[in-house]
Amino acid sequence: MATARPAPADPSTPRLELDRFLPYRLNVLAALTSDGVARLYSRQFGVSIPEWRIVATLGEHVKLTAHAIGAHSHMHKTKVSRAVGDLISRGVVRREINKDDLREAFLSLTAEGRAIYEGIAPLALSYEVRLVEGLNDVERAAVNDAVATLTRRSRALLDEIKREQAKGGKQDPAAPPARLRDS
Repeated sequence: MATARPAPADPSTPRLELDRFLPYRLNVLAALTSDGVARLYSRQFGVSIPEWRIVATLGEHVKLTAHAIGAHSHMHKTKVSRAVGDLISRGVVRREINKDDLREAFLSLTAEGRAIYEGIAPLALSYEVRLVEGLNDVERAAVNDAVATLTRRSRALLDEIKREQAKGGKQDPAAPPARLRDS
């Protein structure tokens, strides 16, 4: 059943349709895939999505600070801190003070944490295979290339907006970059 869409107050205002808006669609895709993988491991291993991201990051990088984990996984520092605390209290992650900088600590997996990582990683990889099984090799390569390009572009746009805001300016996302406007 279709619902009526109200006309914008100003007809010249561009209409935003979420189901066609790429950032929204990417967010929905990310949430669906994250929830799908989480359903495979959460009950069996007792870890949440943020906890799994920390375990996976440490499984790949062995020893990192909480700050580095947050930067790598794009999780907010409070979410990282809460999940790290829970993982430490359950004996999944260990904390080791950095002798060169006592303000920070290195995190690594315990033997139990390594076992969780080794149990979940095959489930996650299997999910990835199932997710893309409807795509041929060319389409998979195109998706990987597009995601890499969009990630680089998103990072560049975010950095640009942060610089504009730090200067006190208000960035119009549709405006050309300052480096092009000011030349």
